[in-house]
Amino acid sequence: MSDSTQSPLGLSRRAFLTAAGVGLGGIVLSACSRTPTNPNGTVIDESAITAAEATRPHTGRTVNYSLTPQNTEIDLGGPRVRTLVYGDTVPGTPIRASIGDELAVKVTNRLDRPTSVHWHGIALRNDMDGAMPASPDIAPGQSFTYQFSVPHSGTYWAHPHVGMDTDYGLYLPVIVDDPGETGTYDTEWIVVLDDWTDGVGKSPQDILSDLRKGGMGSMGTESGGMSGMPGMSGMPGMDQGTQPSSPPAPGATMSDGVGASALLGGDVGDVSYPYYLINGRIPEAPTTFSAKPGQRVRIRIINAGADTAFRVALAEHKMTVTHTDGFPVQPVEVDALLLGMGERYDVIVTAKDGIFPLVAMAEGKNAQAQALLTTGAGSAPAPTYQPAELNGRVGTVDNFVATENVMLPQGQPDVNLKADLGGDMTSYTWKINGRTFADTEPLTIRQGQRARLTFTNMTMMWHPMHLHGHTFQVVKPDGSAGPRKDTVVVLPMQSVAVDLVADNPGDWMIHCHNGYHMDAGMMTRLDYTT
Repeated sequence: MSDSTQSPLGLSRRAFLTAAGVGLGGIVLSACSRTPTNPNGTVIDESAITAAEATRPHTGRTVNYSLTPQNTEIDLGGPRVRTLVYGDTVPGTPIRASIGDELAVKVTNRLDRPTSVHWHGIALRNDMDGAMPASPDIAPGQSFTYQFSVPHSGTYWAHPHVGMDTDYGLYLPVIVDDPGETGTYDTEWIVVLDDWTDGVGKSPQDILSDLRKGGMGSMGTESGGMSGMPGMSGMPGMDQGTQPSSPPAPGATMSDGVGASALLGGDVGDVSYPYYLINGRIPEAPTTFSAKPGQRVRIRIINAGADTAFRVALAEHKMTVTHTDGFPVQPVEVDALLLGMGERYDVIVTAKDGIFPLVAMAEGKNAQAQALLTTGAGSAPAPTYQPAELNGRVGTVDNFVATENVMLPQGQPDVNLKADLGGDMTSYTWKINGRTFADTEPLTIRQGQRARLTFTNMTMMWHPMHLHGHTFQVVKPDGSAGPRKDTVVVLPMQSVAVDLVADNPGDWMIHCHNGYHMDAGMMTRLDYTT
């Protein structure tokens, strides 16, 4: 489908068939003829990349899309803002394919700066990842076609990997269907969460500049101190911490009144946003999804925010969690879910009769987003309504275990890798293994190795850590296998170990998915070596 076609994010099962969409013509695969190099001069092994691509499933079908990042005016449900989006909607029109299909997405850059499209969570070929140096940024006025096969079903998304463009409206869902998965649900609702400032508050770049100027004060709570320090408000077992009595100023930093969260181990983020959105709409003008009473609704939830964890609940409903970051888990019933930036969860609900708010509470930020599930008569609740389920059983990564059929091979790792997460509050500099990305010393791995990567958070902030091009198996504290994911929250002063198999050669980013932390240095690479 073209970028100018607006389609709803609530899709029925029959809507799967529309994904093949519109042909592009003139597919350009310039990246496949490159001999890309890293800043350190290492040549990326294109023959290994091609060999890995050949091992992925292939249906022989190509699904074509066009995508236009541009600066345009959009309606958030009352407020109109001029911002950066794909086409003319936020989120952009979903991209859809089936396992083994070839996706061909022609991107025409109408921005005034370079851009890229990163295919978050998809284990695709390295030269199509949408992150330098593995694949090129797209210059203003130029086009590039990303072409790759999709090996796994699941809920994914796309966004730029250039500077603070991660905190605008440049994002869209990417859904990979499994044709063999039938009869498990009746209808589907794609829910994309976001924190929003551009056009109504400070620009993301101005916020980052303020954080760098503010130093320690920008990282504090209402009192200007460092919440989350041992023995202070916000740590597990301690007080929840106070919340501001009124919304903070647009684009405010932490010192302007963002609270603490026991679930996140202290400070919840660095930025208070003017708005929090579901599918591009403010709570006062919520998007609505219609279903019939008794239908089983698959809700695909994506956190596309830059600095906000969301606690999500559907009023008067339990949610059965079936997938996280695209991969199935043993079903677990929860009242609510906590999603860090970049994480995705799929849940099944059996719809009741009436009108029910889906509420995404901006964790610790005294604000929320809202959408509505409508199955019958009734009246919509107030935009500030908070269902009791938000305070029930909240699902986090510790609650889930991958199904047997997607477990990675178990056993002792061939290599142990570490990513120590650090930060300098005074200059607002964030690091991995003592280095910012500009000075990074990449982690290295060899094809076929099984690696254990341990994230150790040495800061008082939580970090959602994302690995490109792979999924990993979370290792639970008792050593047992948890869910398969590509993004995992690492709480303050804690460690999380994950296991991965080196089966996708290239050079891959590892970074915090807080857009401000990433741009301030919390990123490194995982490089394949011979």
